[in-house]
Amino acid sequence: MTTARADRIAALKAAAKQRVLILDGSWGVMIQKRGLEEADFRGTRFSDTPGQLKGNNDILCVTRPDIIADLHDQYFAAGADISETNTFSATTIAQDDYHLDTQAVREINLAGARLAREAADRWTVKEPHKPRFAAGSIGPLNKMLSMSSDVNDPGARLVTFDQVYTAYREQVQALHEGGVDLYLIETITDTLNCKAAIKAILDLQDEGYEPLPIWISGTITDRSGRTLSGQTAEAFWNSVKHAKPFAIGFNCALGADLMRPHIAELSRIADTLVAAYPNAGLPNAFGEYDEQPHETAHELHEWAKDGIVNIVGGCCGTTPDHIKHVADEVRGLSPRPIPERPAALRLAGLEPFELA
Repeated sequence: MTTARADRIAALKAAAKQRVLILDGSWGVMIQKRGLEEADFRGTRFSDTPGQLKGNNDILCVTRPDIIADLHDQYFAAGADISETNTFSATTIAQDDYHLDTQAVREINLAGARLAREAADRWTVKEPHKPRFAAGSIGPLNKMLSMSSDVNDPGARLVTFDQVYTAYREQVQALHEGGVDLYLIETITDTLNCKAAIKAILDLQDEGYEPLPIWISGTITDRSGRTLSGQTAEAFWNSVKHAKPFAIGFNCALGADLMRPHIAELSRIADTLVAAYPNAGLPNAFGEYDEQPHETAHELHEWAKDGIVNIVGGCCGTTPDHIKHVADEVRGLSPRPIPERPAALRLAGLEPFELA
């Protein structure tokens, strides 16, 4: 591992022991506020691509890097320790909707990783007492392995495991080469898709890529307390803990008040960091989020005060102002202590991700 990257990972682990870490907030809502047009998404690179590209936010890493760099800066200025790459949908499977090929997807991930890396480095130099980190965003797919695509055929699938694995492998490889500090497999609705992403990461490590921390974040889709593929918080953890993740948690779908019991359950059973970044409440009739920054921050303050989280941030509807309020509210509060795994499991070689 390069000295610089090893030093950053060591700094990340040290920071996680010292304080509750802060993730950034929503990217979609902030990009939407820019009022961008088709030409912003196309630039010169994709001027001849068929169909509409407006709304493909990931492509802005290539066509409007100034906007993406500015958003990283806004979130770091608000108090975020970690900012995600703008690559939530940057896989060949998701980008096929926009007629973009493997080369274009690689460009998006490389550009997104480099923009996040440069921003994190700028802020670390500016405020060396508070190092900043870049997380490679690996989002869900628009096609699922665990659920049928045809109500009349339970076995129907639009993709195979190998196709999902390949798509994630391409993304992970480019994010790694672009310089991210950790991977964030997020907004997981289908745990089998997540397993394909985990396998892609672990296989690249086996082939000589430097191992990076893995943060896994699922999504409880409604008040049933289950993911879309039907798992409870405990079942989800048991399905992915073999990856020895740096952090486990939930994001999206719910506001902080409804997400709390699921985070509390993970806090009880997981022997690694627990992370959460809820939406700014539930959407209103117009699909907008009304929860104010101080309201979100109050909820997350209570989580931190009660010792159930190690990392907090915001998802849909949250802004730099939300993140500023959250950072202010959890400052000085101790991170959740990580429970030890039973001795029998440690002796079997099943230790969690080591923070030391």
